[in-house]
Amino acid sequence: MKHITRILAFFFFLISFGAMAQDSQAVEMADPMFQSGKIYVVITVLSIIFIGILAYLIMLDRKIGKLEKELKNKE
Repeated sequence: MKHITRILAFFFFLISFGAMAQDSQAVEMADPMFQSGKIYVVITVLSIIFIGILAYLIMLDRKIGKLEKELKNKE
């Protein structure tokens, strides 16, 4: 248990260290996108892609569940 606590503490330290490093750097590519409003198009497209992948995974999970039930009933 003591070993796991040390690993978790080290992991959280690395996460916080990475967050501090990001504050000191500005992303220059994002500034023009914010100014022209194109960032909203990027967010919209990424959201649509993410929702599509999520819907596909849910549909696939249902099909696999149905096939598993059919296999259980045949045995």
